[in-house]
Amino acid sequence: MDRGPTEWGTTVGVGPWPGPWPEDPRYDPDLLAHGDQRNVADRYRYWTVEAIVADLDTQRHPFHVAIENWQHDLNIGTVVRTANAFLAAEVHIVGRRRWNRRGAMITEKYQHLRHHADVADLAAYAAQEGLTLVAVDNGPGSVPIEGTPLPERCVLLFGQEGPGLTAAAREAAAVTVSIAQFGSTRSINAGVAAGIAMHTWIRQHAAREGAG
Repeated sequence: MDRGPTEWGTTVGVGPWPGPWPEDPRYDPDLLAHGDQRNVADRYRYWTVEAIVADLDTQRHPFHVAIENWQHDLNIGTVVRTANAFLAAEVHIVGRRRWNRRGAMITEKYQHLRHHADVADLAAYAAQEGLTLVAVDNGPGSVPIEGTPLPERCVLLFGQEGPGLTAAAREAAAVTVSIAQFGSTRSINAGVAAGIAMHTWIRQHAAREGAG
């Protein structure tokens, strides 16, 4: 679908639907009546959340994202929002079930989420689904992500801000990749690292002209 009236304009929303309402069941009567101010692509204007998710499900990429959540990491919301932007199959929360949704900016409504009590449960799920666990960490034994082919069907696994991946996560991963850094800091923000890793997967497997 061509870009609509708001994606390159000065507003992210549209007002009430002008003229006769469409009969397509994907449209939300409340949004048609009052306008759609959500931060969604124009092709999804006035659609229900359920209809948007159903359409996204026909296009999702075969990579998953997982992040450990032992200390209530505030980066999880950012990871979820980025996973939605890159159309990840699922986001897996490992550890605490509760997480701070503030950074997700409502995108959790459109992104499939799954909870795992520990890394062993995540690893079992990955094995069952034929997904390779790829840890993203700059510790010993890691290989540069810039020159490493990522499996098409994989789980990109991230640790928490500060401590990074647990020993259990590193041991469960088939490979650990690191992101090149050139400054004085020991590590980069977990949410930023997740975005870089996801985009690396996109460049290797899904980059196409006109995406976005």
